Formats: sequence, structure tokens, C-alpha cells
Amino acid sequence: MSIFMYQFKYTPAAWAGFIKKPEDRGALVDELLKGLGGRLLSIYYTTGEWDGLVIYEAPDANVAMAALMAIIAPGHIMETQTCLLYTMKDTIKALETAKALKFRGIGGALPSETWS
Repeated sequence: MSIFMYQFKYTPAAWAGFIKKPEDRGALVDELLKGLGGRLLSIYYTTGEWDGLVIYEAPDANVAMAALMAIIAPGHIMETQTCLLYTMKDTIKALETAKALKFRGIGGALPSETWS
């Protein structure tokens, strides 16, 4: 199962609706994801560039995209960004694979010749 992070920005109308009637959206998101074979891990609201983020598991990228499409369809979200998250174990495995690979850099130098 892959883990994704979905960042979002609400429309001003969505914030006005929340102020009028506060609502925990987590149960709705979890229900949607479970129907697709995934599950909600957490939702956070932020004070940064994004209004919030959702961390969730999905069987694959197509399921993750379908969930995103369903979530943005009502029109209360104006901008999104989705990233695949890698566990430390997955990252170590990728690093071990990369160790055996050679790729010529600009000017023909290999990494071992440019970075010591």
C-alpha cells in the first residue's frame, strides 16, 4: 500500500461555511478512501502556504487520483498538490539500488569525479 500526502487550499466560501457550521471532514474522507481500498492516516490544518494536508494510504496512484478527483469535485477546494511519500525502508532500498547505477553528468563527469 502506498502512502500519499494531499495538500489543499479551501475557497473563501468553504471557510465561510466552516465558520457558519464547523465540521470534522475526517470521517467523510476516511469513508471515501476505505471504499477505494485505502484508509485515512491523518488530517492536519496549517498556517502556512496550504490550508491543510491529508496523509492516507491507497493501493496505487490511480486510486489516489480518483479520491482526489472526488474530493475536489464539489468545488470547495481551489488548489491541491499530491505527493507520494516514501518510508525510510523504501528510501534505503532505493539508495541501495542507486549505488550500483552510473549516470553521466554534464560534461561527461561521473558523480565520483565531481563530488568527493
